[in-house]
Amino acid sequence: MTGLVIEHAALEDLPELVGLFDSYRVFYGQRSALTQCEAFLQERFQAADSAILLARRQQQLLGFTQLYPLWSSVSLSRVWLLNDLFVASENRGTGVARRLMQAATELVRDDGGTAIRLSTELSNVGAQALYQALGYERDGRFAYYQLQIEEQPGRHLETGGR
Repeated sequence: MTGLVIEHAALEDLPELVGLFDSYRVFYGQRSALTQCEAFLQERFQAADSAILLARRQQQLLGFTQLYPLWSSVSLSRVWLLNDLFVASENRGTGVARRLMQAATELVRDDGGTAIRLSTELSNVGAQALYQALGYERDGRFAYYQLQIEEQPGRHLETGGR
């Protein structure tokens, strides 16, 4: 892990980050969509509604994690959703993901957050082993559900008030 640097991503990192972000989506069964990935990430930077941490060694981008701040009504505190964690295949098993996760913990702690929430596919046993090794506990109390909403052609969801 010598020479590994974890840093906060900035808009200037966008051109380099797009390809890795697209590879992450492809890993999860999505089609490559470089233009859409660039637009999505640019929107995150401009809205400042997520935190992206980058792992580099000798200026080469090895991986990233992206977190979104949330509020918990039950705990009356800020929690963070670790939505994305990805390390390029040639850099897996070298401690990059572990360092990204440790940096994410520091970010949340520094923000006053009380928890990090995440999910991963049941088949992603490598990620599950890492999370458990870092002290994450698999939830046995709550069932998580998702309703997939199909976007209507020509209609873009706006953020903000209702």
